Amino acid sequence: MSFNTFSDLFYENAFVHRHLGNSTDEEQALLSVVGAKTLDEFVDSVVPQSVRLNKALDLPLAMSEHNALAKLRGMADKITVAKSYIGQGYSPARLPAVIQRNVLENPGWYTAYTPYQAEIAQGRLEALLNFQQMCIDLTGMDLAGASLLDEATAAAEAMAMAGRCSKSKSNAFFVDERTYPQTLDVINTRAKYFGFDVVVGDFDVAKNGEFFGAFFQYVGKDGDVVDLTDVISAVKAKNTYAIVASDIMSLVLLKSPAQMGADIALGSTQRFGIPMGFGGPHAAYFAFKDKDKRSAPGRIIGVSKDAQGGTALRMALQTREQHIRREKANSNICTSQVLLANLAGMYAVYHGATGLKRIASRIHALAVAFYNAVKGEFTTASDVFFDTITVKTDKASELVKLAKSKGYNLFHKGDLVGVSFHELTDEKEFNELCEIFGVSGNLDKVENVLGELNRTDDILTHPTFNSYHTEHQMLRYLKSLEDKDLAMNRSMISLGSCTMKLNATSEMLPITWEEFAGVHPFAPSEDTVGYIEMIESLQTQLKAITGFDEISMQPNSGASGEYAGLLAIRRYHESRGDNNRTVCLIPRSAHGTNPATAQMMGMQVVVVATDDNGNVDFADLTAKCEEHSANLGALMITYPSTHGVFEEGIKDICDLIHKHGGQVYMDGANMNAQVAIMQPAEVGADVLHMNLHKTFCIPHGGGGPGMGPIGLKSHLAPFIPSHSVNPVFNTQKDENGNGQTAVSASPYGSASILPISWMYITMMGRDGLLSATKRALLNANYVATMLKDDYPVLYTGKNGRVAHECIIDIRPLKAETGITETDIAKRLMDYGFHAPTMSFPVAGTLMIEPTESESKDELDRFVSALKQIKQEALTVQRGEDGWTADNNPLVNAPHTQAVIVGEWDRPYSREVGAFPLPYVKAHKFWPTVGRVDDVYGDKNLICSCPSTQNYE
Repeated sequence: MSFNTFSDLFYENAFVHRHLGNSTDEEQALLSVVGAKTLDEFVDSVVPQSVRLNKALDLPLAMSEHNALAKLRGMADKITVAKSYIGQGYSPARLPAVIQRNVLENPGWYTAYTPYQAEIAQGRLEALLNFQQMCIDLTGMDLAGASLLDEATAAAEAMAMAGRCSKSKSNAFFVDERTYPQTLDVINTRAKYFGFDVVVGDFDVAKNGEFFGAFFQYVGKDGDVVDLTDVISAVKAKNTYAIVASDIMSLVLLKSPAQMGADIALGSTQRFGIPMGFGGPHAAYFAFKDKDKRSAPGRIIGVSKDAQGGTALRMALQTREQHIRREKANSNICTSQVLLANLAGMYAVYHGATGLKRIASRIHALAVAFYNAVKGEFTTASDVFFDTITVKTDKASELVKLAKSKGYNLFHKGDLVGVSFHELTDEKEFNELCEIFGVSGNLDKVENVLGELNRTDDILTHPTFNSYHTEHQMLRYLKSLEDKDLAMNRSMISLGSCTMKLNATSEMLPITWEEFAGVHPFAPSEDTVGYIEMIESLQTQLKAITGFDEISMQPNSGASGEYAGLLAIRRYHESRGDNNRTVCLIPRSAHGTNPATAQMMGMQVVVVATDDNGNVDFADLTAKCEEHSANLGALMITYPSTHGVFEEGIKDICDLIHKHGGQVYMDGANMNAQVAIMQPAEVGADVLHMNLHKTFCIPHGGGGPGMGPIGLKSHLAPFIPSHSVNPVFNTQKDENGNGQTAVSASPYGSASILPISWMYITMMGRDGLLSATKRALLNANYVATMLKDDYPVLYTGKNGRVAHECIIDIRPLKAETGITETDIAKRLMDYGFHAPTMSFPVAGTLMIEPTESESKDELDRFVSALKQIKQEALTVQRGEDGWTADNNPLVNAPHTQAVIVGEWDRPYSREVGAFPLPYVKAHKFWPTVGRVDDVYGDKNLICSCPSTQNYE
């Protein structure tokens, strides 16, 4: 190859070619199969001309990986990482290096999908079970979930759960006046559209009022620790549901919420090794009583059995999930914080009870020593505390300014100054803080002021928390779990609607830079100039891509983005006096989170039919619009549709909704088919959420983190979420953030993972993003074309094309052979593949999305697996080779090593079971358990760590 220009030699768009899975020759081979001469001709046959952008995005050209990192480094250099003693729910923490390198920075952990296919997810399921056990031990509750988004949204979920479980007839919800302001902020947002009345007050208000639920902060915002036993007893006597938010580190020393009578315990696990990250991501914990398990939000990991009778883990009680229950779901939470929960759980595994007690006792002892030093000179907020000393002084501003000059950030409000000690505090910092306050302190004596609040029961007694305290042990334990899981570092994960695309290493590097990882979300604005520059730069990129006038970065999951989008619509209608506009039209094909979100927003869900081709039934939509015209609030629609097709009539659909006074909410789940080819704002959407963990390359992390920022037209922009501590505003809103309450605990959601998407867009550039979308469409149509003779493609557009994903119909094969979509999903594991999305949005189907990053070779391996599985099913149908309906490679799948080397009485060979195609031998992935018994797991729910004998 010859290089004719310096542009060729400098090769700024190298990343584009590394991101896309096919060379020019391979692209031509794919085009030949789908019957197109050129890529542009092909795209013209897929995307309706009526929605085409037909102009280049207003973005720069691609930038090389090293230059993009250098540009981002320039922004990071404008961030000051001060010594943070602000507290308020966020503290510096130290992630052990063995966990950082082998989990956080390991694609075997961060590129995995939500563990719906349990047989190839036993590693992260065990890690999540550890997390649940940790939460159960520390809270004293019966059960715990596998994480929620953050402490504030967990509190809002607890309020909703109290509404479901409480026997009180009251409509009022009590909130302790000692609660963090960001938590109250999110509670207020959620309560308004549930129709709850929030009452903030002291314990006397709680005892004397009538409430369906009562929320208490166990280490108060000013640091005081109060025994809640009496007030909880008093409210429960009135059928009030008692909720306690607790600092996870404090619970290592403190009497548990369960001992005080709590019904729910929740909080953030950020202090267990997770960087503050300007607000996230951080896994919230959520623990509850056994009797309320079917009302709890989020996911629960349970212990079950596999086909051979061995112990196997799975996601339990999935029938509670929004994809199944839709508007009757407990919550709309789709993204949890699995990667962060695994980090926090492993922090507890590595340190064990003794290590955690050393850390928690050190934090407390430092706080006591500081209290002893200042109490003679200052008025303190409390004499009983865990880690925070708050003093009242008329020189508060001067103190905070002096501290700042010496590199320390303290909490400051009015005449209060707070100092929150943490894991990283050492003797030098203790002495410097004493010097700032003009007092003399010493660390001669370790003291504890908790008295009867000191914990007396044992924690973390399970062998898992007492076995891996050396680096060798921990390293091998993490590796053993990783080896049980199939992630994208092994093979493609072709999940339709979930866009499991390449998470490039250069995108991931900056999340561990101290400037992005080490900043408190409420740090002074002069410290965060570079952070805000990066966020605003990403907002500018997303505006250029979507065509919207404003971007809100606060929602910290796709489901949270849905909520924020409908919230803006409802606030907009209310600002015009249209409080009655509460009907939400949702096509039958919509994501399950859509109706669940609408219900959470107090809206009436009206389902719109779809036609035989999977499009919105325009006649039915018209009739429903006319029927509900006076009360129409919104339409929630996914584009391209959840059926994997670009609907021709999307502009007409949007026009019809606007004609009847409604707003169009577009679900951004399928945005990987849109970027640079069309703009949702231009076709008529008023608001859209963007899954940064899909289209814009933030990894799925095994089920979180995610980010779901929303784009809005200018008329909705004033109604984006703000924040009570750090208002989020621009020229369209007043300096108080226009009074809009928050949807997440921190102003910019999970800010520390935003550099991933910034890097992706910057390295792809204007033309690279367009190429990615074209390739995503091409790869999907290639797979659909290759499979159509074996599996009917359920929906196509007018030219017989699909969009970026296709649905193959398994129902005819099931009718012929008895083989189900579940059998195919499990058999794919024997071929080294994760199953496509199963039975969504249509029961009895598989939805396949290959993304742009997969090579032709990988696509061909996947296609050959499905073709071979079809032949296996036909062998069953014909009864050949002794294969019967209840004894064949499909119904027996997946095949473990133990099964293959054990006694063999099956009518097919071991080779057919384990190595069904030649390529499997070269890179065999062994599922570690056989097919998991879901029914047994739900009937015998255990969501804590079983004894080690269960694994023998």
